[in-house]
Amino acid sequence: MSDSAASLAPSSAPVTTITELGKHDGQIVTLHAWLYNLRESGKLLFPIFRDGTGTVQGVAHKAGVAPEVFEALKGLTQESSVAVTGKVRADKRAPGGYELDVQGIEVVQRVPESNPYPITPKEHGVEFLMEHRHLWVRSQRQAAILRIRAEIMRAAAEYFDTNGFVRTDPPILTPAACEGTSTLFPVDYFGDEAYLTQSGQLYIESTALALGKVYSFGPTFRAEKSKTRRHLTEFWMIEPEVAWCDLDGLMELAENFIAHIVQSVVAKHRLDLETIGRDITKLEAIHAPFPRLSYDEAVAMLNQAHKDGHLEQPFEYGNDFGSPDETWLSNQFDRPVMVHRYPAAVKAFYMQPDPVNPKYALCVDVLAPEGYGEVIGGSQRVDSYELLKSRIEDHKLPLEAFQWYLDLRRYGSVPHAGFGMGIERAVAWICGLDHVRETIPFARTLNRIFP
Repeated sequence: MSDSAASLAPSSAPVTTITELGKHDGQIVTLHAWLYNLRESGKLLFPIFRDGTGTVQGVAHKAGVAPEVFEALKGLTQESSVAVTGKVRADKRAPGGYELDVQGIEVVQRVPESNPYPITPKEHGVEFLMEHRHLWVRSQRQAAILRIRAEIMRAAAEYFDTNGFVRTDPPILTPAACEGTSTLFPVDYFGDEAYLTQSGQLYIESTALALGKVYSFGPTFRAEKSKTRRHLTEFWMIEPEVAWCDLDGLMELAENFIAHIVQSVVAKHRLDLETIGRDITKLEAIHAPFPRLSYDEAVAMLNQAHKDGHLEQPFEYGNDFGSPDETWLSNQFDRPVMVHRYPAAVKAFYMQPDPVNPKYALCVDVLAPEGYGEVIGGSQRVDSYELLKSRIEDHKLPLEAFQWYLDLRRYGSVPHAGFGMGIERAVAWICGLDHVRETIPFARTLNRIFP
């Protein structure tokens, strides 16, 4: 403990958290916290404490506390760690609805003035904040984002866990790529070349044919030399795979899954959403069903928008949608829009052709509203051995690396489908963030691997 420790609160005071203060209205409690800010007004001190669950304002009057407590509070520096005791008091004006009338404090570690906390209330540049990301995460906004991220991940797993899915974990080191090796990180695997996974899909297709409905949840890696606000080189992805499922069933699964996540965040993290300035009414509108467009219908809308002067360039049929296209399409709706049946020529080798017209793949992208782009991409998978083998050869992928994957079509193949949702894209949309770098504790981008 620090030499500057002041009077310690009564040992009988229960330790609680800021988010639980409402359960202790009128009671004396102890918080283990850090000083977020301190305001002084005459003989009154207004310290703001944070503890990871939220922030609360304390109040201390010079005449109402022991002199050593008042002086210890007054001498606190930003991010000093403390055990503070006081009486919980309801106050409708306060964020969270409560304040703490301070009675005692123990200073665990006081940050010295000679080496002050580097992130101050003033404006800092992005590069400075990213260099100090290990400290920036303590800010109210960043902490709120990370709590919402945790809720998105919890609710995502909850949806599958309560709907008959079994979590199965694919390997992170793989001998082959899902969609070619140009965007993968190679690693030496005892003299052989392996790759950091870009998706668990191929492996959970295997477990889906064993267990029926499965999902995986873990880190994935893309060596894309992209500097856009939507891309990271390391991110988390949740991927369900369902045996005996077609594209229509997959789209219904996707919309119910997304609606569950968004409404869980709205119900449990309203204060955090308010902290980051999110328009909650836009999230409250996210309920299934979602609007659906075929690729051809979406292209027609884009080209009409160009004719009307809303888009600079006409859309060239057969291309995948770029960011401006996705942004304009998604802005036409108040909830995610599902674009399905893209031309098979621009999609991955494992996507099932549409039996009505094999020119199209039975696939779907879910575009988030407000210009946040694709949050889910999925498809019905090729279930024919002969077709899958020819697709692998057409894409010039090493056939020997996919022999095990072809076995799934040799032994009891059935229609099956799945999708992937990148957690960081979902966090960016639900939080209304300008850049994906704020969606994960430590972002990995083209030019950043520190801290």
